[in-house]
This record gives sequence, structure tokens and C-alpha cells, in this order.
Amino acid sequence: MKKINVLKKIFIACLTVCMMVTAFGEEVNASSIPYDTYNYDYREYIHFTPAAYVPDRCISGEQLLYNGESIGAFVTPQDMCKAPNGDVYIADTGNNRIVVLDNGLKYVKNIITGYYKNGVLDTFNQPYGVAVSQNNQIYIADSQNRRIVVLNMDGSLEKIVSDPKSESLEEGYVFVPLKVTVDYADRIYVIAQNMFEGIMVFESDGKFASFFGTIDVKISLWEKFWKRLATKEERSRQQLYIPTEFTGIDIDPDGFVYATNIDSNGTQGVRRLNPRGEDVIKKGQNGNVGGDLWINGSTEYAGPSQFTDVVYRKNGIYSCLDKKRGRIFTYDHEGNLLYIFGGLGTQKGTFSMPVAIEDIGEQIAVLDATNAEIISFNVTEYGSLINQAVSLRYDGDETLAVALWERVLQLDENNELANTGIGKAYLTAGDYVNAMKYLKLGMNRDYYSIAYRRYRNEILTKNANYFLTGILILVVVYLVLKPILKKKRAEAKKLKEAKKGGESNE
Repeated sequence: MKKINVLKKIFIACLTVCMMVTAFGEEVNASSIPYDTYNYDYREYIHFTPAAYVPDRCISGEQLLYNGESIGAFVTPQDMCKAPNGDVYIADTGNNRIVVLDNGLKYVKNIITGYYKNGVLDTFNQPYGVAVSQNNQIYIADSQNRRIVVLNMDGSLEKIVSDPKSESLEEGYVFVPLKVTVDYADRIYVIAQNMFEGIMVFESDGKFASFFGTIDVKISLWEKFWKRLATKEERSRQQLYIPTEFTGIDIDPDGFVYATNIDSNGTQGVRRLNPRGEDVIKKGQNGNVGGDLWINGSTEYAGPSQFTDVVYRKNGIYSCLDKKRGRIFTYDHEGNLLYIFGGLGTQKGTFSMPVAIEDIGEQIAVLDATNAEIISFNVTEYGSLINQAVSLRYDGDETLAVALWERVLQLDENNELANTGIGKAYLTAGDYVNAMKYLKLGMNRDYYSIAYRRYRNEILTKNANYFLTGILILVVVYLVLKPILKKKRAEAKKLKEAKKGGESNE
């Protein structure tokens, strides 16, 4: 039986690869993709898919020119962000500089190594994070100088945020900012080293305001019970129950903060925080926005995904970067997993230590700290179709998305999201029979129940006159037959009594 199952799996894998090659056509050569592309179905089984994104090129510092000369190799770069005008900012941490690239990642527009403060040149010391506000101000997490430096586009100093003071901060707290982002009101959100209470929020004037999005660790009843019984020495060896640490951050145009976090359970590696700091993310049918669902194994890559960064793209779509296996997981606004690509390795298009991700037009770019380079990925027809269909659905145009989902099914017949998308379109159009058909194929029980309920109500409504007429006929027949039957029962009773009387006389 085991041999048969193994052969079956091999056959399915080979068939899947053949389907991928056919689906790619001339656009993508499947054999050239250095990583697996797959997704999970409703039952959390892996099924391989066409590639949504494929490697384009690797960009190192040596290849980039500024004033006609190479800028030299990046050294352990740690962050990357896109400005409102499309320029890309790189926190070249080991070189203590910020490198500004054009939106095509082809040439250097500027290199920021410092700024003048009161007429004196000041420089950076291991800048870990960088962000550009909607007001075109540059926010630099100057980590080892323990400050956030805010510069104007001309390089002049706007302000410095450092040494936060608050009763909620421990005495002697050392502020070491790692990642930074800014909302439309110029509030500053900072992930700081060894800060487990949450994301630090500073007002536009640089004053520390509060913690944001704190994640509390839940302790089981058994752990609480054992903690009471344990000795002081045993308690000292137990795990510290401290809140989870955030790792990456981004913000959407509406001011919702997307933040990745370390999650030991592997079910939620990213959060969507509203202005009050409440997590309002949706988790999809599997109830999981934590990356890989299959996390067991004996290799060094066993265990849950470890999201290190997140980028909000558009129309509710966001992508998370997993440094554990080098995967990029993309979700829609409902928490559905759209596609997975990327991996660790030495081939073109794989990573050694991915640390940051950014959406650049139709491309996705990933910053690799160890290889000190940027890897860009081009969208395929498969990925573009999904992105467009999800965007239409986000805008409420379910019907317009049908043709796109149908093409997705031609490329990947097992795509449950495509079936669900078509089913929702039929549901919106009032075609409940076809809606139930596709929603069943998409394994979407919630929407299938809605379609079934509406179909049942429609049948009842259409046939209401027949039901009422039938009931009325039954009532009339009952009223007519009731006295006749009553009379017959009375006559039968009299006849029976008369018969008994005759028998007793005899």
C-alpha cells in the first residue's frame, strides 16, 4: 500500500509539472524557475501551480553607477522602501548610507551619507530602516546612533527623534530603532530593538505617544498551574511569557498598519492594525495568515514560517517575506492565500538572507542582506490574472472578474479561489444554481450556504401561488368531507351498537 501511495504521488507530481509547462507556454520555461510554486487547498494539501512571479535580475552595488562611477558593493543592507514618486530607497547598513534608485532599479539618483546640523556634518551609524512620507520627507532609523533622523528631499535636516520619555518606558531604556514607517498625518511608527510592548508611536513633533498593537502571549491553564507549583529555580528556567516581537512594518493609504511578527504557532505572522491598534486582519478559509501550513520536518527549515517584512501593494493585496524558507506569501483583503513563490539557494532568483520586500510597479523586489543585492521578479500571466481579478472583486466588480478567473482555471484547474470568484459573481447576478456549482468546486462553505439559502427562498417564492392554492384546495376538501365523514362514522357507530344489541338478545 505504501509503494502504491508513493507511486501515486510521483505520478501526480510529474503530471503537475507537465501541466505547468503547458500552462506557461512560451512565456516562462518551468525548468528555469529555481523554486517550487504551490498553494494549499481547503483540506490544507499542497498543490503545485504555475509561477505567479519569475526572477528577472539581481542588482548589486557594483553594477550601479553614480556620477559615472560604481557605488561599490552593498554591505549587509537591511531595509528598502518606495517613495511616493516611485524612487527606491535602500538602507545600506554596513556602509552607513542611504542609496536612492530610480523606479526601474537601473541607476542611482542620490547617496545620502549624512546631513548638516548647526553647520556641522553628522553621519549615520548602521541605519537599519528607511521610509519616505507622503510629504516627501525621509525617515531614517539611525540605529546605533539611537535616533530617527528626518530629512527633507534636499538633504536638509527637518528633525531628530531620540531618547523617548514616558512613564510607560522602563528607567534607563535605550532606544535602538530598527524599522520605521509614517502615516498620512506624519505619525511615526517604530519597531525598536528589544521592545516587546509593541510598536512605538511618535507624534509628528517627535514626542513619544504610546505603544501600538501589543501582542499578548496566552498562557494555558496547565502552564499557569505548573508555574504555581514549580520551585523558584524551576520557574527561572521556564520560558518567559513576554509579548511577541514585531519584525517588519508597512502602512496603507487609509492609515492601517501592516506589521509582521514572530509567531511560534505558525497561524498569524502578520497583523492589520486599525488606528486604535486593534488587529482587524481577516484570515481566510484556513484561518491562517502565517505562511506555510506544513511546518513539520527534520531539516533546518522545519517549523513555522518567520515573516521578516511585509509590503502593502494595492486593492487589499499584501505580500509577506519569509526568511525561514525564502518564500513570498501573497494574500488578499479576505486573508485568502493567492500564490507562493521564492526560495533559499544559490541560483538566480533565490535568497540567502531576505530582509525586505517592496512592490515596484508590476515587479516585486527583495533585498538580500547576505548576498548584498536586490532581486527583482516579473509577474507572469498567471500572477497578473489573479492580481487583476482580486482587484476587481475588491472594487465590487465581481462580474467583470469572471473572464479573468476562467482564464486562471485554464492555467490551473485546481484553483479554488478562481472557482469561488466565479461562484460569487453568479451569486451577485442571482444565478444561484451556477453559484452553488462553482462555490462547491471552490470549497467555500460559507458562500455556498448563502447561495443555497437564496435558491431555496427563490423556489419557495416562485411556487408560492401553487402552494397556497394547494393548501386552499386541501382546506376546502377537508371542510366538505368533514361532515360527510362524521355522518358516516355516526351511522357506522349506530349499526355497530344495533348489531351488539341483537347479539345480546339472542
